[in-house]
Amino acid sequence: MTDARFEDASERPLRLAAESVEDLSVISALLQDAAGLARDLVWMRRKRRFVLFLNRFRWEDRDRAERAGRPYERVRAVALVENVMAVRATGLDPRDPDQALSVLQLIFEPSTEPEDPSGVLRVVLAGDGEIAIEVEALEMRLEDVTRPYVAPSGKAPDHSAD
Repeated sequence: MTDARFEDASERPLRLAAESVEDLSVISALLQDAAGLARDLVWMRRKRRFVLFLNRFRWEDRDRAERAGRPYERVRAVALVENVMAVRATGLDPRDPDQALSVLQLIFEPSTEPEDPSGVLRVVLAGDGEIAIEVEALEMRLEDVTRPYVAPSGKAPDHSAD
C-alpha cells in the first residue's frame, strides 16, 4: 500500500488562519486528535511564536475515504501561534521529549478588559494535559506541510463514548 498524495485528489494542503474565536473553532475541529511528541512543541521566545508540529487526522477527507473504501489519512501539519507573551504547560514532563500528546480542543479565553485583544489560548490535551499560551492578540495559522499518508491505526478517531 502506498501513501496518498494531494495530487490524487482535487484538494490542496490546508492553509488556514484564525484571528477570532469563530476562526479558531474551525482550526480546533481540524486539530482534534492530532498527535505529536513533546519535542515537537517549540516556544520561540524572541520571535514571540509558539509552534506545534503535529500529525493531523484529515477530518475533511474522512467521508470521501469511507465512500471510496480507502484508508483514512493523516498529514504532518504545523500550527503557529503569534504574539506570544508566555507559555505554561501542565501534564507534560519537560524532561521527557518523547512524551506523546494528543490534542482534544483549542479554546481562547479573551481578556475581561474592554477593547483588549489579549487572552489565553488553551491547547487541551488528552490525559488532563494543557498548554496555556498567553497572547497579545489571537493570531494562529495551520498549514499542512507534507503529503497525506495512510493513518497507521487504519481507524478514524472515535468519540462516541465521550
